[in-house]
Amino acid sequence: MSAPELLWEGRWLRVERQGRWEYAARHASLDVAVILAIDDAADGPHVILIEQPRMPLGAPCLELPAGLVGDDLAGEDPAIAAARELEEETGYRAGRWRPLGRYASSPGLCSETFTLFEARALTQVSAGGGVEDEAIIVHRVPLAEAGAFISDAIDRGVIIDVKLLLVLALSGGFVQT
Repeated sequence: MSAPELLWEGRWLRVERQGRWEYAARHASLDVAVILAIDDAADGPHVILIEQPRMPLGAPCLELPAGLVGDDLAGEDPAIAAARELEEETGYRAGRWRPLGRYASSPGLCSETFTLFEARALTQVSAGGGVEDEAIIVHRVPLAEAGAFISDAIDRGVIIDVKLLLVLALSGGFVQT
């Protein structure tokens, strides 16, 4: 296989061509830590979701908490990044973590991969909301009501991150149109 040709480069991404394929690539093969945070409360399990504006979509997006691994510290452990991002974005810390594997976000378009973590034994330590201009809204949603919550978000014009299919599968309710 030939080496990729650089077409464009920015701070976080570059666009490359390899043969007839053009794709976006993360610098330094940056990974993403994605967190399925479940609050096992007395009134039943709740999932922690975030909603934030996404410039490429031109709309808010409902998502699992997540963030880049190694964007400030080369060689960062994805588990460390997951803990940092969960607290930064949602205000929660987890007492138990379980890695659930590494996945490709959109393998025909970009090199981005993510490591999925399950976070349990949650303690809220702040309001969350992210850093700088992230404008993150934190949602604590009863897992049994996740399908209805996601459906309502769609009705409000919010775009749903594909990783929330996992939440729908766990809750037993897929959005019906």
